Amino acid sequence: MSPSLTRRNLLATAVAGLAATAIRAEPPTPAKPENPSEPFGYCLNTSTIRGQNLPLTEEIDIAARIGFSAVEPWIGEIDKHLKSGGSLADLRKRIADHGLAIPSAIGFANWIVDDDEKRAKGLEQMKRDMDWVAQIGGTRVAAPPVGANGAKDASPDLNVIAERYRAVLALGREMGVTPELEIWGSSKTLSKLGEAVYVAVQAADARACMLLDVFHLYKGGSDITGISLLRGNALGVVHTNDYPATPGRDQITDAQRVYPGDGVAPLTDLFHILRDIGWRGHLSVELFNKDYWKQSPVKVAQMAFDKTRAAVQKAFA
Repeated sequence: MSPSLTRRNLLATAVAGLAATAIRAEPPTPAKPENPSEPFGYCLNTSTIRGQNLPLTEEIDIAARIGFSAVEPWIGEIDKHLKSGGSLADLRKRIADHGLAIPSAIGFANWIVDDDEKRAKGLEQMKRDMDWVAQIGGTRVAAPPVGANGAKDASPDLNVIAERYRAVLALGREMGVTPELEIWGSSKTLSKLGEAVYVAVQAADARACMLLDVFHLYKGGSDITGISLLRGNALGVVHTNDYPATPGRDQITDAQRVYPGDGVAPLTDLFHILRDIGWRGHLSVELFNKDYWKQSPVKVAQMAFDKTRAAVQKAFA
């Protein structure tokens, strides 16, 4: 195991690695021909209306009705659909009939932990998750730092994490689904953009890509300016949301996310950076606001779509 890196060395190594290898993940597929005022696709992460406890099929129908071009389902919802008598084939047909894409799905496979037995089970879970995602027409699945996030969790060295992410990427190559290295602002190991960049570069796989989240970048203390050092195809979906001025970074929680444009996140700057690095993927609206969950799911999905689109159009007006 390599000795721990200092923050300065970490950033220097990551930037040098990017210059040398220029992460070459599969480029995101635009949802439609590019429009200068709307260069990105719009995706509904089903967490935004999860509190209304709808079946996944209804969430898909709502996303299509509102005007989203894509849906980002949670693996737990797919599992629930199967256990209630549904099939992956009927989900795929429903998604295709609506003309929707599945650019990503949210899973929680335990791929990063030090415990060999838990990690082996995590890889089996990831294989199952990837199979499900592929069968419904999806292309990516989240790979968050589950198991390296809690107060009692071990904190692996970044080089070790890179080896483990390489193994997940190899599995993804076999399954036809790319795992997106996800930053969690509360994580011990992957809370910052620089840490994720280092892991993605050291994984030494052209399919490596990262899943960024507006809330988690803020929570972990990463400045969005660093994204300008990347190429667009180094990113999968971008979880889009906003946050209020208070409480501060140390106290804010997922439940306090708000609609894009309703907070203080530098969305205009972010959208310009994403466009300028050549990213043309989906902005996936991911909220966990319990006040929204008390409202009509159609109303919440409509607000999520309208406010995200308005924030993008404002940025490029």
